[in-house]
Amino acid sequence: MGWMFWVGVLVFAIGLILSLALHEAGHMWSAQLFKMKVTRFFIGFGPTLFSFRRGEIEYGVKAIPAGAFVKIVGMVPQDDDVEPGDEPRAMWRQALWKRTIVMAAGSAMHFALGTVLLWGTFAFIPFSNAAKVDEVRPEVASISECTTPKIVVENKKQVVCDPATSPPSAAKAAGLQPGDVITAVNGTAVTGWAQMSALVRAAGGKSTTLTFERGGVSQTATVTIPLAEKVKQDSDVETVEQITPDDIETVGVLGISPVIPKTVAGPGAAFGLTYHGVIDMVQGTFESLKRIPEKIPLLWAAIVGEERDPETPISVLGATRLGGELVERQEYAVALNLLVVLNFFIGIFNLLPLLPLDGGHIAISWFERVRSWLYARLGKPDPGRVDYFKLMPLTYVVILIFGAFTLLTLTADIVNPITLN
Repeated sequence: MGWMFWVGVLVFAIGLILSLALHEAGHMWSAQLFKMKVTRFFIGFGPTLFSFRRGEIEYGVKAIPAGAFVKIVGMVPQDDDVEPGDEPRAMWRQALWKRTIVMAAGSAMHFALGTVLLWGTFAFIPFSNAAKVDEVRPEVASISECTTPKIVVENKKQVVCDPATSPPSAAKAAGLQPGDVITAVNGTAVTGWAQMSALVRAAGGKSTTLTFERGGVSQTATVTIPLAEKVKQDSDVETVEQITPDDIETVGVLGISPVIPKTVAGPGAAFGLTYHGVIDMVQGTFESLKRIPEKIPLLWAAIVGEERDPETPISVLGATRLGGELVERQEYAVALNLLVVLNFFIGIFNLLPLLPLDGGHIAISWFERVRSWLYARLGKPDPGRVDYFKLMPLTYVVILIFGAFTLLTLTADIVNPITLN
């Protein structure tokens, strides 16, 4: 790990802390907009390193940089921090729509930040654009060590080949290296990846001559292209568990991956890409939340020594480590995209209707309103506000579950972290 890795770790960690601070700032600014009383805004937790006061708000930084918090007077009716004369400014006394906006403003800041970062990435930072792979000559990015003749799925993953037992790939046998540019297959000149791939797929089981450039020098190699099972290119299979015999074809496989060209969309085109990107982020976040229960056993398996599934959840520590690796490899667009993913995930997660999350406070506020409306229709007296103290046991259970899950991901990221290939 070079010094660029640690620079990436530091920059990514700062980005995470700032995004969490903006979350709390969203609560604070919206509360101030509605004349609610805000008394504290701190970045970090634990002992105070320094603080200062501006008006009625104390700002400061604490020793543990694990987030931020804001104190709004009277967040719930049971709060005893409302001083005489401040009752009209207590949060729980405000209109329902105002309280809803204040509690949702934190997540809104994550969505806004994620959207701006996504637009900036598309507008100004070169990113890998697979749609343009046929616009450049087919350059080799990586070489497969071996070839798997049959598709085998175990534990919801496609089994990869084992160099010790599987036959070597044609690319390995031909001596291809990353950076080589394929210029012809059996004498047919190729100018794009799709054309080259089609020729290789059709050459399965046959002796094939590959022409390639390395360092500006043209070279040739003759090798037999092995036949192997692959998912059809026009198949709509999304996960390996969905593969059926009808989705499989047997074709020639060379065993290389392409260099994906990088492109910059520009400020104008970035708006359309950002729109579709935001939709993908939201859909992906809900899909990730839905699949968390099935990932817990895989996290435990990674802790006890099994291979870490790259699709298992990661902690803030794991995300920061990946951010450092991406910066070290100069994959700045991917690093920013990871920060965008985390912002959308945190924003949506915080809106879940569970205490102590923001969504839990919003759900209780609306429950109170619906209950009051229903009691009025039934001619019964208004039951009043929900007693948060009665909900504390349930809140502690939620905190315990979240805490255990956080500890699980953190442990996995320490003993068996996800790393880039």
